[in-house]
Amino acid sequence: MRIVLTLLAAAALASTTASAAMAAKWDMPMAYPATNFHSENGVAFAKCVADGTGGKLEIAVHAGGSLFAGNDIKRAVQTGQAPIGERLISAQANENPLFGVDSIPFLATSFEQSEKLWKAAKPAMVKLLDSQNLVYIYAVPWPPQGLYTKKAVNTVADLKGVKFRAYNAATARIAQLAGMVPVQIEAADLSQALATGVVDSFISSGSTGVDSKVWESLGYFYNVQAWLPRNIVFANKDAFDALDKATQKVVTDCGDKAAANGLAKSEDLSGGYLKTLAAHGMKVQDPSPELKKELEGFGKTMTKEWLQKAGPEGKAIIDAYEAK
Repeated sequence: MRIVLTLLAAAALASTTASAAMAAKWDMPMAYPATNFHSENGVAFAKCVADGTGGKLEIAVHAGGSLFAGNDIKRAVQTGQAPIGERLISAQANENPLFGVDSIPFLATSFEQSEKLWKAAKPAMVKLLDSQNLVYIYAVPWPPQGLYTKKAVNTVADLKGVKFRAYNAATARIAQLAGMVPVQIEAADLSQALATGVVDSFISSGSTGVDSKVWESLGYFYNVQAWLPRNIVFANKDAFDALDKATQKVVTDCGDKAAANGLAKSEDLSGGYLKTLAAHGMKVQDPSPELKKELEGFGKTMTKEWLQKAGPEGKAIIDAYEAK
């Protein structure tokens, strides 16, 4: 009897050890603060995966650029330094113009338009990521982008010479067209850059403004609704392929859920962010008719430039988006 019990115990231990060996843990670098809705959505996604796989795959979220800086995340996942991660995809537009489709100024300025544009662009984006050893998991848009400034701005001429935070090719080009001085700053470094006068203006969502407490350095927010950029979560293809089919399905299903929840949260928070900025003393207002017209002119110029760079594939996306 004692021998039987010993064998059963050994078998149970072996089973537990085998299960532990089969379990996987993925680190997931994210660039934004833990309190940002993208990061919170990432944590919910990780929980969904852990629950759905019964702990077979656990994902540890590292927010705020704590594991890899924002501009290093995509490369880290491509090369297998991290098995999964999130990146503001338009920040990679210098690598391939298709990555900047969601940040063409004044092309898609509402959540409805943003979803329509993404539907047109997603197949090409998934294919492009696949060619770079990445598996698309999900994407979530930021709220519409507004213009933050230290001083009142009524026309583009008022922006000349202003030090402007650039975080992708589109913002750098806007700075150039407006005569501003672009400075590359990641989100995690924005508060310090504003406090030390490295930058005095930037275009981003209300979410970034609240995260960075920009009211401590800036006084104005113009609701220009320039575009709705997206953060994409992608996995290293080799790491994803190493998962069994059932686990892969849980990851993609949880990704679909995260996309839907993230979109709903972004829409829900959009107006609240602007109220928070105003409550802290910032002047939140629509742009003057002249400023709006001038910025829209930049948008037309940049759309033409993007189409030239993106070629037939880019034109097909825009044609599909604009189709009735």
